[in-house]
Amino acid sequence: MSDRPMTGIRVLELGNYIAAPTAGRLLADFGADVIKVERPAGGDELRRWRLAAGDTSLLYRTINRGKRSVTLDLRTDAGRKIALELAARCDVVLENFRPGTLERWGLGPDELRAAKPDIVLVRISAYGQSGPYRDRPGFGAIAEAVGGLRELTGEPDRLPSRTGVSLADSVAGLYAVIGAAMCLVRRERSREGGTVDVALHEAVFSLTESLLPDFEAHGRQRERLGGRMEGVAPSNAYRCADGRTVIIAGNGDAIFRRFMTVIGRPDLAEDPLLATNDGRWARRDELDAAIGDWTGQHLVDTVLHSLEEAGVPAGRIYQAGDIADDPQYRARGMVQRFDVPGLPSPVGFPGVVPRIDDETAEVRWLGPDLGAHTREVLGGLLELTDAQIDDLYAEEVL
Repeated sequence: MSDRPMTGIRVLELGNYIAAPTAGRLLADFGADVIKVERPAGGDELRRWRLAAGDTSLLYRTINRGKRSVTLDLRTDAGRKIALELAARCDVVLENFRPGTLERWGLGPDELRAAKPDIVLVRISAYGQSGPYRDRPGFGAIAEAVGGLRELTGEPDRLPSRTGVSLADSVAGLYAVIGAAMCLVRRERSREGGTVDVALHEAVFSLTESLLPDFEAHGRQRERLGGRMEGVAPSNAYRCADGRTVIIAGNGDAIFRRFMTVIGRPDLAEDPLLATNDGRWARRDELDAAIGDWTGQHLVDTVLHSLEEAGVPAGRIYQAGDIADDPQYRARGMVQRFDVPGLPSPVGFPGVVPRIDDETAEVRWLGPDLGAHTREVLGGLLELTDAQIDDLYAEEVL
């Protein structure tokens, strides 16, 4: 993609872990110059999460792709001064510290706006910048609980479980980008910046659909249902004869009739009590048993071919290797491979979403080594000399 939509936008990322860095990654994917500020000793803690070799994890390489890494101690006067000088040359500042942290460092909204009056400040925190919980610590796992999602996840006879990814942080990162983009659009009209306030638990709560309205209007408390979705049937995971598992969503009225015909149950297809979703939900156990009997007699490829021919939505549950070899991912450029120092290469990484103008943007580079761009950024943007930068290293500001 030669003309990326965010080209010309510069972002100062003061984030750590996943939420703000995810927002920075998305902005970088689409052309923004994202300058990631990291602590001189160790950098972003994500560098060591799931670290299998070397000193930088593949998780860090993924979430911080396309950025420039600068080391800077924000708790020092010299570090604060440099951060404000960088902010003065940026359009957006991203941060995900606990509320009040930037203010204690002298990098709060007032200082940032003094440096750049139309700056867009994007703040991500557990509970937001206001309210009685603002000072509480919290990670994505807590946000999934307080946001109402954890109670709905898992089997009904077990403790609530979580998804296998940092869902709350990733969703908060998406909302952060939406907020930043809206403020940048407004800035074009009014020459004003703005502050985006994203709370992790609110980002999660926004995904819960009619959880609260159903409770307040009908007293209905949603419960964990494992692979099912409340009020939707049949839609579940089913085991095939070769041990692979498929997800089948046969819950549309017309789809259901075709589905039952495929599995050899015309009696269920024509049953008037199963013509709508309410009736099917009431008999979900019966339907799942019939479907499971059918899938259990066939290989996964046979099951999927039969359902595709009948227009019934279905798909096998993919593992990483399935994604790596899948022609659909390959055709749309959603697996992009890079050489990684010290590892067997090339290594596949997720592509850029969304596609624009029928084209997938190429990932420009993986998350960089710690401080790889410090001299480039401080010399290029702030016009510091090599001698000045050397002095800052000696003072452990960098």
